Amino acid sequence: MAMSRVHSFRSVVIDKEAFGFVLQRTFSAGAKKKGGKGGAAADAPKASILSKEVKSTTVVGANILKEGADPKILADSEYPDWLFHLLDKRPALSELRRKDSETLSYEELKRFVKLDNRARIRENNSMKAKN
Repeated sequence: MAMSRVHSFRSVVIDKEAFGFVLQRTFSAGAKKKGGKGGAAADAPKASILSKEVKSTTVVGANILKEGADPKILADSEYPDWLFHLLDKRPALSELRRKDSETLSYEELKRFVKLDNRARIRENNSMKAKN
């Protein structure tokens, strides 16, 4: 079995009067690593080689299965209605407090109770932390 490491001695001057020998471990004929910290940038893929046609018809990178393929982009009519409302702005607690609780919809009332409970718990925790 060939040794992959070679030990060599190197003298290091600590003071003008004192000399010390330090054991330095070196490796023989290995591949040198380029760069220092942040080597992940070198591992990043280069420019995308996918065509514009493929990018516009498939969701590239959405496949999580080993043997699967990237899903195709469908027409808007083929997706459920709730999907398009996920990114809608929902009212904050201050806005919900200004409204009359009788006029709130069920979803708004549910959100108001959740946010109000969070705020109350946060306030109680801060009061306990101060004492």
